Amino acid sequence: MPPARIKVWDWPVRLLHWALVLAVATAGFSLWFFVDLHQPAGYVALGVAVLRVGWGCAGGLRANPARFARFVRTPRATWAYALALLRRREPRYIGHNPLGGWMVLALLACVAGLGLSGWLYTTDALWGDERVEQVHKALAWWLLALVALHLAGVAFTSLRHRENLLRAMLDGRKRAAQDGDIAG
Repeated sequence: MPPARIKVWDWPVRLLHWALVLAVATAGFSLWFFVDLHQPAGYVALGVAVLRVGWGCAGGLRANPARFARFVRTPRATWAYALALLRRREPRYIGHNPLGGWMVLALLACVAGLGLSGWLYTTDALWGDERVEQVHKALAWWLLALVALHLAGVAFTSLRHRENLLRAMLDGRKRAAQDGDIAG
């Protein structure tokens, strides 16, 4: 009998996650194809990031794993988790693990910085400003690196805990907590 699966991520989190994936991918690929989509896709990505921050601060129920207060751990707790991970003794988290929580914040901040720098580049005051363009390009490379780390972390955690995290981001469900698992 397969283990029970519980609801972890609500539909707004999943919808915003996949909307952000689509917007960022569109903005990236539009540098080579359909160039006119770059700016609108960037604005959509910025809007989705803002909505996700709003949902992470106030959305859903108080105990909702989508809320930042539930999954963004202190630096000390995150460091302890990283050390446990290196020792191969890390606990399984029902929601985001501490490194995953900080990755969510890093990705959202990077997307917000990209959207803001892209918009600033279109203003009369900063049109053609080389510094803004350099910041925008640097943030794009940072985002690419963060996405690669995020995907590697998802793959590693999926294998390590024998859990399909991609499926969980589609249907919102994960294996129910067992001994030693942490509900965060």
